[in-house]
Amino acid sequence: MRFLSTLFVSVALNSALHAAEPPSFLAPGAKLEKLWGDGTFTEGAVEGPDGAIYFSDIGNRVMRFDPDKRGTTVFREPSGKSNGLKFDAAGRLLACEGADGGGRRVSISEKGGAAKTLVDNWKGKKFNAPNDLTFDPDGRIYFTDPRYGGKEPLEIDVEAVYRVEKDGTATQVIADTKRPNGLVFAPDGKTLYVADNKAGPDGVQHLLAYAAKGDGTFGPKVVLHDFGTGRGIDGLTVATDGTIVATAGAKELAGVYFFAPDGTKLGFLPTPEDPTNVAFAGKDRKSLYLTAGKSLYRVETTLTGAVVVPSP
Repeated sequence: MRFLSTLFVSVALNSALHAAEPPSFLAPGAKLEKLWGDGTFTEGAVEGPDGAIYFSDIGNRVMRFDPDKRGTTVFREPSGKSNGLKFDAAGRLLACEGADGGGRRVSISEKGGAAKTLVDNWKGKKFNAPNDLTFDPDGRIYFTDPRYGGKEPLEIDVEAVYRVEKDGTATQVIADTKRPNGLVFAPDGKTLYVADNKAGPDGVQHLLAYAAKGDGTFGPKVVLHDFGTGRGIDGLTVATDGTIVATAGAKELAGVYFFAPDGTKLGFLPTPEDPTNVAFAGKDRKSLYLTAGKSLYRVETTLTGAVVVPSP
């Protein structure tokens, strides 16, 4: 009887351990692949209409990686110290241009054309340093405006989230963050996820959620995950099943973190360099590209990236 009791306990424990194991988000046999590593500080990966991957090298240039030829070339230089990048439904490149000699604006450029200012101020005050941007299902643009570096004086005393109106003006829609960074809407457009990432004694390292009201405004913030004193989320994206995919952490904790919509941590993929941003791409949107340190990486996943840009 003692043997049978021990056996039953062992089986129960093994079943519990297997039930507690987080799901694997990597395709069978997939490994993190380094595609390019000659940057200064990479950020803002996004798939273009041509299937290429565009990303910022801060420095002062936008790079283009061709998945077919496996080559990386300069797409735009100078870039206005660009960070987050997105293509709109018309195929135009939008870039968040930062401080430290950058444009401190959100720019927009047609294919092959020079970058023009989409918006560069709020109520006549120059932005701090636009960092990342996203679209809601109606095609409205939202961007974060923190300040992580640069000697230019600040004209706006909060680090906030803005919506770009059709006439090109900015409306401050979220102002209760310490230092907002990456942002993305849930696949159904009903929730905006924001990374609040400020180091230091008065800082926070939170993954936040805001209920979208449908008119471009939001309900009160909800803290989904707290990284404590560690490095919080820089960039993030979402999969069609609602999984939040985020880059965070430093050194041995550096990697891609997978969260459920309620903030439950589901998985972790370590990276050899501190990661900054992440994007799904490819015909099936299962390829996950991430910028980290001086490099661009890719890994194949079992997830399918949500389309965050509405159709024209």
